[in-house]
Amino acid sequence: MTVGTGSPAQARSAAPHAPEAPPAHVPEQPAPPPVPGQTAAPSCESDGGPVGGSAAGIGFADGPGIDPDDLPDGLVVADETGRIVCFNAAAGRITAVPAASALGRPLDEALPLEDLKGSRWWALTDPYGGLATRRGQPERNLLLPGGREVLVSARYVRARPGGPVRRVVVSLRGTEARRRTERSHAELIATVAHELRSPLTSVKGFTATLLDKWERFTDDQKRLMLETVDADAGRIKRLIAELLDISRIDSGRLEVRRQPVDIAAAVGRHVHAHTTGGQSPDRFFVRVRPGLPELWADPDKIDQILGNLLENAVRHGEGTVTIEVAPTTATSDGEKGTEVTVSDEGPGIPEESMGRVFTRFWRGSKRGGTGLGLYIVKGVVEAHGGTITVGRGPRGGAEFRFILPVGTPAHLL
Repeated sequence: MTVGTGSPAQARSAAPHAPEAPPAHVPEQPAPPPVPGQTAAPSCESDGGPVGGSAAGIGFADGPGIDPDDLPDGLVVADETGRIVCFNAAAGRITAVPAASALGRPLDEALPLEDLKGSRWWALTDPYGGLATRRGQPERNLLLPGGREVLVSARYVRARPGGPVRRVVVSLRGTEARRRTERSHAELIATVAHELRSPLTSVKGFTATLLDKWERFTDDQKRLMLETVDADAGRIKRLIAELLDISRIDSGRLEVRRQPVDIAAAVGRHVHAHTTGGQSPDRFFVRVRPGLPELWADPDKIDQILGNLLENAVRHGEGTVTIEVAPTTATSDGEKGTEVTVSDEGPGIPEESMGRVFTRFWRGSKRGGTGLGLYIVKGVVEAHGGTITVGRGPRGGAEFRFILPVGTPAHLL
């Protein structure tokens, strides 16, 4: 990348760490001829104009020009003398340093960066001196005067390997996204710690009591304690499974092992589990439309989707829980699919909360739960190539609808 450096007067003094003597001229080697049928890599060029705006013009040799002010990240470029020749709009916004005051100034004066220990970053990194094999600096969190945080990385452009530095290209990013990620991780840790504390306390208490006073309890009392321990251990196991699923969803590594799935039968199993667990059979109404296509999906993941949606309807909703399974068109190209709707007759979800339902830690009420279930449901549905939406049901309660494409493996088509 070549950037306009302006007039010699604007580069009248050497960089703080530049060598005193100018480097000897090294003749440029002619570029090798292009390989037939191969597109040449793009190169950035200067517009040749003087430095007067926020950034020197940059463009690709065989394409449209690119204004540095259009870049989403901050871009700062210093020439071989260490003076800034490019300072785009994003850099000014991130650092709160006006571009007009930065252009032409030494890099370490315009951006007096310090690390978190208070050491001057430019003195530590010494871009124009030190080892000639260095190619730049990885991204790290630095501070500007006043404690303003920025994420900074640098690239050293040399005339030749081991030669003097011709340009220092600095990338700047705000810290808001990283702070949001850190807050999310902190909330996840706090939620997990809270959810684990209760069942672990129960397991520890009952097992310690049984070991210490085994002979004093009747068989029925022992059974009750062991059933409680088993239920709490199952709760811990489900929480750990949720954490693993969140990790796989966030990293894009959630695997889907497709096989034929009878989704109507899966709905029946989940309804039966709730009725045997104490719910009235009259609370559930299941409608299965004829003509369902053969669905290829991960049966464990389908159980996870249905389990979370039915648990959400039972715990947070009221009245009858209606589950409808119907054939539908899954994609715009006419691919067949299966549509499943779960609705209840409760108060529903406020309109202002609709957009946050599938985010982490969203809870519709104070009736327990980690707030991770619907986030996982959305990730699992999308891993199958499907979609999920939330709205208001015909009787006022919450209505969740997900659509899964048939997902037939290619070798069976």
